[in-house]
Amino acid sequence: MVQLSTLFLLVLALIVLVVFFTIIPVGLWISAIAAQVRVGLFTLVGMRFRRVPPAKIVLPLIKAVKAGLGLDLDIGKLEAHYLAGGNVDRVVDALIAAQRAGIDLNFSRAAAIDLAGRDVKEAVMVSVTPKVIETPIVAAMAKDGIQVKATARVTVRANIERLVGGAGEETIIARVGEGIVSTIGSAASHKNVLENPDSISKTVLSKGLDAGTAFEILSIDIADVDVGKNIGAELQTDQAEADKKIAQAKAEERRAMAVAREQEMKASVEEMRAKVVEAEAEVPRAMAQALREGKLGVMDYYNLQNVLADTSMRENIAKTTKE
Repeated sequence: MVQLSTLFLLVLALIVLVVFFTIIPVGLWISAIAAQVRVGLFTLVGMRFRRVPPAKIVLPLIKAVKAGLGLDLDIGKLEAHYLAGGNVDRVVDALIAAQRAGIDLNFSRAAAIDLAGRDVKEAVMVSVTPKVIETPIVAAMAKDGIQVKATARVTVRANIERLVGGAGEETIIARVGEGIVSTIGSAASHKNVLENPDSISKTVLSKGLDAGTAFEILSIDIADVDVGKNIGAELQTDQAEADKKIAQAKAEERRAMAVAREQEMKASVEEMRAKVVEAEAEVPRAMAQALREGKLGVMDYYNLQNVLADTSMRENIAKTTKE
């Protein structure tokens, strides 16, 4: 019976120890003390209740203290940043890198950059080591109608002061592309662009394209310049083809109007012929009326018939002669 009680007490003590070390990270607390970082056990327990992993706060703090950043950091700031959705370890690494590079960056600004969705560590690295952004192929047409294609390499350095609220790489690429298009478009000939490609980079660089962005443009280098299509000739060809189609349409319209007019004239001729036939049909009636009224004698009628017969004979003779 005594042995069972002893075994029960041992099991209970083991359970209590497991729960104790689970709730209170004693090993992490000992590591912090060894690194001369003041962290209370109740503070670590409070992190557990606030659902904050103590290791994600204490280990970066230890790293910061060893790097000489302990004066600007404390448990409260790191925990608040974690609860706000930030990456504590990345912020601490960025602060260490900025200190080594001599860049003025405090925890508040680094935390704001991290919460803004930017990689603050990468921003510090780009500030130390400039980054090269290559633009896609930009096509523009010179004044002589020849298309010129160019690509540029933009060397930028992150501007820590403008990382929060500043535009990103897409804006830099868009502005550089716009500058290339305007520079090529203002060239009198594509040959001038091919002979002096550096004129593009000089003109674009002088426009101050990094205003309002999170970067500082150090240089713009034209990587490749190529001749594209003869846009001017193609436009003239298309215009000529369009003019040709317009002229054909107008000619077809005039032809249709002429055909319609011809049909109208034929109809008018037939109408006149009908009127003539109608008038000729009135002649016998008029002659009969004249005979009844005594205005025309029988001999006059016969003489008229002889004249008509003689006229018909002459017409037949004339037709035979012509044939």
